Amino acid sequence: MKGKGRRSAVSLHGARCLTAILLLVALAGCASQRTMEPNPDDPWEGFNRRVFAFNDALDRAILKPLAQGYDTITPQPVQTGVGNFFSNLGEIRTMLNSLLQGKPGNAGIAGGRFLLNSTVGIGGLWDVATGIELTGREEDFGQTLAVWGAGEGPYLVLPFFGPSTVRDTAGMPVDTYTYPLTYVEDDEVRYGLTALRVIDTRASLLEEEELIRGDRYAFIRDAYLQRRRFEVNDGEQGEDPFATDDFDFDDDAFAE
Repeated sequence: MKGKGRRSAVSLHGARCLTAILLLVALAGCASQRTMEPNPDDPWEGFNRRVFAFNDALDRAILKPLAQGYDTITPQPVQTGVGNFFSNLGEIRTMLNSLLQGKPGNAGIAGGRFLLNSTVGIGGLWDVATGIELTGREEDFGQTLAVWGAGEGPYLVLPFFGPSTVRDTAGMPVDTYTYPLTYVEDDEVRYGLTALRVIDTRASLLEEEELIRGDRYAFIRDAYLQRRRFEVNDGEQGEDPFATDDFDFDDDAFAE
């Protein structure tokens, strides 16, 4: 199936970064307006659903068509290299946040991955580190805040950026300033690379839309929170629910 195995280091969890968060919400269709039991994780559901619908309209009009065109004309090896390049830049963020969380081992892995992929992997286009099983956990400042004792806070859908929580939203400015593209001085280059990053990540998720069913707003919300809690706890609560394409939810909970 086209798109599977595109890159070892980019998957739905790439959704934590700015672009991936945007694209998780972009997967959804118009939210169902049926009456639902209040969700304790989502006390602002009315507001969130309206923002969700706005983001979805933006995706349908602009982002998804661009991603489909990119996926059609760009050879698979090129897409893999592009994804590896942007994922490699994220190793710096992981290294810094691992140190802030008191995880020197994971920081060393992230630093080693960045060095190896940036050199032997020719600027990160090839994920050499994963090929030799040098892998660790991605970390961001939202996870750092959790380690420092900050509560998750309510679920929040941000315009343009999509699913988040109050804690993750507070961490977004730091995540932005620990991503190397922020420091590219040439505006045209910086904007161009950012646009490529968004479109490439969106294209990598096109097939994942088939997994969304029932009330799409609720599906995206619950998937995001489940994944995020898994990441914050470093997988201590069990196997990664999104490690394979056949992850499942209670169908009755999402029935129309």
